[in-house]
Amino acid sequence: MKIGIVQQSCTASITENRTKLALSIQQLAKEGAQLIVLQELHDSPYFCQTEDTACFRYALPIPGEATAFYSKTAKENHVVLVTSLFERRAAGLYHNTAVVFEVDGSIAGMHRKMHIPDDPAYYEKFYFTPGDLGFHPIQTSVGKLGVQVCWDQWYPEGARLMALQGADLLIYPTAIGFESTDTPEEQQRQREAWITIQRSHAIANGIPVVSVNRVGYEPDPSGATGGIQFWGSSFVAGQQGELLYQASQTEQETAVIDVDLGRTETVRQWWPFLRDRRIEEFAPLAQRFIP
Repeated sequence: MKIGIVQQSCTASITENRTKLALSIQQLAKEGAQLIVLQELHDSPYFCQTEDTACFRYALPIPGEATAFYSKTAKENHVVLVTSLFERRAAGLYHNTAVVFEVDGSIAGMHRKMHIPDDPAYYEKFYFTPGDLGFHPIQTSVGKLGVQVCWDQWYPEGARLMALQGADLLIYPTAIGFESTDTPEEQQRQREAWITIQRSHAIANGIPVVSVNRVGYEPDPSGATGGIQFWGSSFVAGQQGELLYQASQTEQETAVIDVDLGRTETVRQWWPFLRDRRIEEFAPLAQRFIP
């Protein structure tokens, strides 16, 4: 499968962000991409740096104006497209939602972000209700896509559930970066941990991982922090965790990566982690804590 990724910076203009994305999608399609993955909340600035009710203006219904735009874009370029939108489900009920479009522009499926962080500069619990669609891969014309969103990527349980249901690859639209008060050493430890945990999902499940992050600096509108320097570093890892591609930490990038999905069966034969799982002993994993 030829997978296209778009790592870009965002402005306050939804129109500007979408125009730039549409041009990138068009170029990647010309380069042969069959599946294109965008970053988290790509239509707007990362508004979760503050708790501000004015930011709910970015939320839109699904289906609606945003899905109409990306449906048209997917259809015109004949690609499967993974987007990340701020969903207005009802008054007072909002989700951080990945929407997958088929090559004909139809919605193949959605994943509502399951794990919602609440940290300085990442006040997502103010905006997003935890997802209620579970962990289920989305069937498309290019395969079963195990789509999750950002904070979901730190949890091996979600990756495993996707793999057990036949996901051909794991996909994580992301918005994560450096906090200005952390030391350079701490910043790099966090970035390396982010890469390592997702590569481990590829290894443990024997399937590729696609992680697409924002890039560039976005100030904190409240001035409470020094803003976020998104660390880019979008990457594609193969079935043994090997890096097939990694983007810059600082620059906007598009790329098409050729991923051999046929290797999954061979790798799982070499490393039969699914065969040897002691599932009869795993019931305690459903507990919050085991004293």
